[in-house]
Amino acid sequence: MKLSYAFLWCLQALTLTSAAAIENRDLASTILGEIESAASCAGCDAVLDILKLLAALGNTIFVKTLTEICILAKADDKDVCTGAVGLEGPIIAQDLRAMSIPSHTSQLFCITFFGLCPYPPVTPYTVPFPSPKPPTSRPVVSRQLPIQVVHFSDIHVDPFYETGASYNCTKPICCRPYTSAEAPGNNKYPAGPYGNTKCDAPVSLEDSMYAAIKQIAPNAAFTLFTGDIVDHAVWLTNQTQNIKDINDAYTRMSGLPPVYGVVGNHESSPTNAFPPTALKNNVEQWVYDTLSADWSQWIGSTSASAADKFGAYSVINGNLRVISINTNLYYGGNYWLYEKTMEADPSGQFAWLVSELQAAENSGQRAYIIGHMPMGMGDAFRDASNYYSQIVNRYSATIAAEFWGHTHTDQFQIAYSNYTAQSYSNALETSYICPSMTPTSGHPAFRVYSIDPVTYGVLDVTTYIANLSDPNYQTTGPVWTKYYSAKDAYGPLVTPPLTDPAAELTPAFWHNLTTVFETSPTAFQDYKNRQTRGYFPTTCTGTCQTQEICAIRAAESQYNCATITPGINFRKRDEVIERSQGVIEVGECEGSILRPILAKLAAKDGLLEEAVLKARAMYRKK
Repeated sequence: MKLSYAFLWCLQALTLTSAAAIENRDLASTILGEIESAASCAGCDAVLDILKLLAALGNTIFVKTLTEICILAKADDKDVCTGAVGLEGPIIAQDLRAMSIPSHTSQLFCITFFGLCPYPPVTPYTVPFPSPKPPTSRPVVSRQLPIQVVHFSDIHVDPFYETGASYNCTKPICCRPYTSAEAPGNNKYPAGPYGNTKCDAPVSLEDSMYAAIKQIAPNAAFTLFTGDIVDHAVWLTNQTQNIKDINDAYTRMSGLPPVYGVVGNHESSPTNAFPPTALKNNVEQWVYDTLSADWSQWIGSTSASAADKFGAYSVINGNLRVISINTNLYYGGNYWLYEKTMEADPSGQFAWLVSELQAAENSGQRAYIIGHMPMGMGDAFRDASNYYSQIVNRYSATIAAEFWGHTHTDQFQIAYSNYTAQSYSNALETSYICPSMTPTSGHPAFRVYSIDPVTYGVLDVTTYIANLSDPNYQTTGPVWTKYYSAKDAYGPLVTPPLTDPAAELTPAFWHNLTTVFETSPTAFQDYKNRQTRGYFPTTCTGTCQTQEICAIRAAESQYNCATITPGINFRKRDEVIERSQGVIEVGECEGSILRPILAKLAAKDGLLEEAVLKARAMYRKK
């Protein structure tokens, strides 16, 4: 869609101070009708131009105006509107003031907020390496006695969870007495003491899981925790409470085998807010200070000092180098990243990762990469995912596996040397994506991996759950039991079958399993149901099945078959985007409330234009 003369005239009118310009609201409403029907970047650019004018009036007016129209549009409860816009609004206003429209940055912004614009091509960038890739391949398993490694993720502990508070509320998470009618004893939907799927986890559930880990895997070599401690009441977060929550969680973990943690997107306040170092903005330095201090008991002072810079570190355990990276530096929900010229390597983390992997290669070590957001998900910027993929390709013989969280679901993804001709022979790495402890996406879960002690290859993945449907769950407490073994469930399905306990679950194995998913509806549906540990069974056939398999084969995000189509309708509870070509999961850990609010406001006829006109009138009266 080309910008109409009427819209250009309106933009000019918005810069005037006359009463005639202020009263010209019918025309503005008509123009937004054109924007609503646009399925192009031009339509989104029109919205951004309006928001940019509002941001130019300053953070206070930007926040106040968006808060007022959020409430007017009933985009969310009043307190949620006030808190979310107050926290996230100033960052977005800063983005808009510096943003060129149209530009690469504005195009990505349009994708994130409004579902308009196609994905732009990946910006070419060749990651520099100290040496060429050697002619080596993955080592053969040693067949020695395996070790165990524990993995859990997304605990999202709610310190304000109250037994008896209503689990049926209008907020993004419940089980808090937001009103007297929702308090214990005053409602018809009392929450039990050990959690509910409409609420984040109580401390009792967290303690139960740590006790189960100690019992089930008492001799585990170490523990991987792939982030997200803070609850989903993101409109209420603050530095003091987040620090308290982070410290409390790691204190409770202190009895586990050495814990190697990562930075989750919920650890900051505002949620997702991690400025790259080039901005010289240390507003979230307290997150790194807190985490590095908590991690030091397991990773030592040298690694903790490194983590204090931008949340990344490496630690050596035997002949394994565990490398923890801060994926918030590549996350579409981190609004600090929408710079006028977006960085290829925010905070220099890619260069640092290359140096760590090169050191591992030089020393004959294997490596695990751990992080919060899987780099193949739609949440990851495609540019960053491509650059990360170059690193994985270069060091594929050194990297034994990758471990992630963020999605709350039981998943895996495969990296390839050639995504246009994927096969078992060019499958390079496997990303193991751990289900969550918080019950919002199903039964609380953690994993135990069987690991080759020499090659550090993954031999099996066993998932344990606390069954929320157990009639005794809320009375006698969670009972953590084996849900399934990946080798038992999937090994017999491939050709030839992979059932040897000492055999590695190689990237080639996982690729071959996806070919089974293509031809066996039963096998695929079992995989799909395991994503929520069977709590939310769904039927996934046709396009749904094709896109899901495509996503598995896409550890680089530009190949994950995610499509952008206009026409967004956000559902508050599960943050699912309904699009004209199907349903695409955004992810429970997205963390932003302002993003869906802005999308709703853009669809409310005339609200943005009228808000800018009112704001300018107020501003001129000062």
